Amino acid sequence: MEPQRGPEAGALHPGWLALLLWFSALNCSFSSPASLSPSLVPQVRTSYNFGRTFLGLDKCNACIGTSICKKFFKEEIRFDNWPTSHLQLPPNYLSSYPANYSDDSKTWRPVEISRLVSKYQNELSDRRICASASAPKTCSIERVLRKTGRFQKWLQAKRLTPDLVQGLPSPFLRCPSQRLLDRVVRRYAEVADAGSIFMDHFTDRDKLRLLYTLALNAHPILLQIFPEAEGWPLPKYLGSCGRLLVSTSTRPLQEFHDAPPDQAADLAYQLLEVLESLRNNDLNYFFYFNHVDAGMFGVFNNGHLFIRDASTLGVIDKQEGSQVTSKEEENQDIFSCLVSGCQAKLPSCDTIAEKQSLVLVCRQLLPQLLHRKFPFPVQEEIDTVLTQCGEDTHPDPEVLGAARQLKDILRPLRTCDPRFAYRYPDCKYNNKF
Repeated sequence: MEPQRGPEAGALHPGWLALLLWFSALNCSFSSPASLSPSLVPQVRTSYNFGRTFLGLDKCNACIGTSICKKFFKEEIRFDNWPTSHLQLPPNYLSSYPANYSDDSKTWRPVEISRLVSKYQNELSDRRICASASAPKTCSIERVLRKTGRFQKWLQAKRLTPDLVQGLPSPFLRCPSQRLLDRVVRRYAEVADAGSIFMDHFTDRDKLRLLYTLALNAHPILLQIFPEAEGWPLPKYLGSCGRLLVSTSTRPLQEFHDAPPDQAADLAYQLLEVLESLRNNDLNYFFYFNHVDAGMFGVFNNGHLFIRDASTLGVIDKQEGSQVTSKEEENQDIFSCLVSGCQAKLPSCDTIAEKQSLVLVCRQLLPQLLHRKFPFPVQEEIDTVLTQCGEDTHPDPEVLGAARQLKDILRPLRTCDPRFAYRYPDCKYNNKF
């Protein structure tokens, strides 16, 4: 009498089926490469292995933001100037990286990825934060910063006021006005735009990121609140991920020291124009540099010169004036010395001369750009005026007058051709260009 068969009769036990499939796969692994299906052939890796540590996401919310992280993980930002056979990430000790950016994965444009401070300075800053709370070197940076008196005041604040930023080391906040700080809140790109001067839509996380950025380096904040689209001479802010910032790409000015005479004259003229716009603009803000070098200015592919690094820019509100009310020493805390050290001192707001940026540029940048580029009579005139413009002991009107004279000399030395796409073909029909 045969045993009864259930509905599963003839079916393999699941365990035997798994064993058979495993054995089949093992057998295939010893086949010749030619007999393997394409899906089994080892493929060259075609995606980045973005680590939280490289991006700085492991330190959030003591970071800049997360607005562009999706672009990194979707690989719509690529480090195409680095070896890409295996799409390796570039060294993490550099301060900036050339890269390419896409909105559709088909068309790409150059961008710059940068750190607000070097990797070493970030690590030093993190250790300083832990030490301020007598915590181990591997403490939670965010937890320590959240417990500070300054951040507790930020948590309670509905509006960003001068007393909340007093003592921060950035030149941008040396002479704060309420109008300037309201502009920061309204245009802060790492939160959803509420169009309000009040911080009701800021989470605790948002407030910490903004405070951390302002304390470390206000460069990305300046890009956000004075955007290129409105005519300000700054690169476009594209977003941040962790401790990395993405902005439009420029070539540093030092790469143009050997430029031909007409290009050198054009760049020098633009540089003087930029300084003029920083002194006189529709919003009635006076911007000044505390320090300059050739790496702080950059040139776009169309020949247009911009401020590449705004970290040393100070801002004075000529409309409202500074609203600092208490002594600087009373507002020193860990946020005052994340990078530079607590002893760093900036000049008083009322001692900033109108000529300050011009003197620095005429003394340190323009001579390298204009040296021995022109016929003798013109070169001699340029050198003489440059000396007058770079003389710190001369009163403001003399320095400003020398700068205007230098622009008059440089204007006819510029040529009108497609190399200067930012003003071509307008220069054919308008002497202004």
